[in-house]
Amino acid sequence: MTGLRPLVQYMDGLLGIPGHPDYKTALNGLQVDLRSEARGGLEADVEGVRRIGAAVDTSEAVIASAVEAEVDLLLVHHGMFWDGLRPLTGRRFRRVESLIRNGVALYSAHLPLDAHPELGNCVLLARALGLDVQGRFGEFEGRPIGFWGTPREWEPEALVRRLEAAVGGPVRVLDGGGESLAKVAVLTGGGGSFIEEAARSGMDALVTGEGSHHTFVDAHELGIHVLYGGHYATETFGVKALAAHVAERFDLEWTFLDHPSGL
Repeated sequence: MTGLRPLVQYMDGLLGIPGHPDYKTALNGLQVDLRSEARGGLEADVEGVRRIGAAVDTSEAVIASAVEAEVDLLLVHHGMFWDGLRPLTGRRFRRVESLIRNGVALYSAHLPLDAHPELGNCVLLARALGLDVQGRFGEFEGRPIGFWGTPREWEPEALVRRLEAAVGGPVRVLDGGGESLAKVAVLTGGGGSFIEEAARSGMDALVTGEGSHHTFVDAHELGIHVLYGGHYATETFGVKALAAHVAERFDLEWTFLDHPSGL
């Protein structure tokens, strides 16, 4: 068993949480404390972290799975406060109340986890695709989030097959590009808005999770392939890697709580 504070301090430093740009409602870092830690450690001998749970989203279903799995610390990519400041009533109250009552702390890492060069969603998906990673791609407020690389196989169909294998299911393809690939950009989640940047940067393909309707026209008019592997499916890599890394370092158990959205 390990105290929560050393884990939080380690992850904050590892991911560069302080000062990392993100959406205002992301609230990266510790979002819900353990009762003993919130009371100044007076009950530190009672409560601590033995098992970590990793999940993409914070939902009632995920929290229920964490409780069932006897998780003490839940690591998520999408935290609890995406819809901004709201009264703690209804489902929002149920989430917080269940975490506190069952002694589960909540830690969220959004863009800092997407962007991490070793444990991040983008670099791990790029490696799963067999890309030889060459550099960074896609900035948010001056900080790069994604990566680009060169593929081992040059045909677009081969990249589609590799993405299907990486995410464990079918992918959506906007085949606006040519017959061969030399440069492929990867930006997980909702990266469809980066199509123009990818084309401007000389990419032959962009691999991401999802995009809006007009990206079909963008891909064909800009002459670039776009592969949508699903927002959820492309963002399971980082939380798994972070949980495994922290568990190994602090001699803890960890488990992945899989609740796919289908999106």
